Amino acid sequence: MVLQHKVSHRQACKEVGIARSSSNYQRKEKLDHTLIELLQQLVENHPAIGFWQCYYRIRRMGYTWNHKRIYRVYTDLKLNIRRRYRRRIPTRIKQALYQPDTINEVWSVDFMSDALWDGRKFRLLNIVDDYNREVLHIEADTSLPAVRLIRSLEYLKEFRGLPRMIRVDNGPEFISSKLDMWCKDNQITLLFIQPGKPMQNGYVERCNGNIRREL
Repeated sequence: MVLQHKVSHRQACKEVGIARSSSNYQRKEKLDHTLIELLQQLVENHPAIGFWQCYYRIRRMGYTWNHKRIYRVYTDLKLNIRRRYRRRIPTRIKQALYQPDTINEVWSVDFMSDALWDGRKFRLLNIVDDYNREVLHIEADTSLPAVRLIRSLEYLKEFRGLPRMIRVDNGPEFISSKLDMWCKDNQITLLFIQPGKPMQNGYVERCNGNIRREL
């Protein structure tokens, strides 16, 4: 009608009964190349993470894609299929026991376990400042997941501040993604000792021994 009969576009749309916006619509190609590369890289580096951890990590990188778009690409790549991987501890480099020059430079964190008189097991979370061997906090409960560890560090942050480095072993609470992301948000470096080498975390191990003998 517009080309052959020289009718205006508005009149042509009115005659055939469609909206002008529908007539002018042009399909937009969704370019997901960057998102695909990010998802594949995340799954390769962290095989055990699921969709929501991928989503939060991508958002923390500064991208503004919503969860619907990320989930669409996530399922198109077949990443939602449950994968069974043996969790392997990465190779830890042997490091000399660092001796800090001031407080809040290096903290050592470790867990202890014991049992009550009725047989119920409980755990202790010990946090020590390596500079003056001060016991900053002891958390006791029957279960102490990574969330409780983060909560204890947030508690110390209110009045003590946070250290530059935290020395830990390779327990599941310390290698969790939640603690890793929290440390990155607070500019804290996690120092992992080698598996089976508790002497590399000597300050808090000495504290654990004193607690066990004296308390």
